[in-house]
Amino acid sequence: MPALSVLLDSFFYRPDEDVGLIQEVVAGTDESLEPVAEEVPEEYLAFQLEGELYAVPIHGVREIVKVPSLTEVPRAAPNLLGVMYLRGEVLPVYDIKVKLRLADKAPLVAGPDATVTPPRGTRIIVVQASDGLAGIWVDAVNEVVRLRPSMLELAPPGVGGGERDCVVGLGRRKQELFILLDLWQALS
Repeated sequence: MPALSVLLDSFFYRPDEDVGLIQEVVAGTDESLEPVAEEVPEEYLAFQLEGELYAVPIHGVREIVKVPSLTEVPRAAPNLLGVMYLRGEVLPVYDIKVKLRLADKAPLVAGPDATVTPPRGTRIIVVQASDGLAGIWVDAVNEVVRLRPSMLELAPPGVGGGERDCVVGLGRRKQELFILLDLWQALS
């Protein structure tokens, strides 16, 4: 009787083994199988706004910083929280919750009348906007997620459009759902 290792050796696949006939049988035709292109995942930065998970392509993110002291800008746009000083640059910091209809108005976080102290997990995501660097106020930064193209879906009807046209799609990873944003639209 042959040794167990000899029996197992004939059972398992070996790289030098010819599998052409097996591929034809599996495909159910006489044609050979086309090689399947491997999906290249793209990295996204996942963060939270009002308990919902959002994600943006990581290549648009320059860095993530803790919330510094913000300076109020009189008569500024409603979504501009203030400006911050970061290594020699003055950057505007925006709240995109109003644009996403997650809040009625931006919190007052800058100036002498500030009513909101940022929670411990709050961060500013520094991104390259169309006219320079800008900061986005988020409730928390979760992680960098890798999503393959097959894990992405277009935004369902009714989600995008109007002031929410910054929602470009959805990403699924197991039970998690990420709302994908176009940062430049969110800041416009």
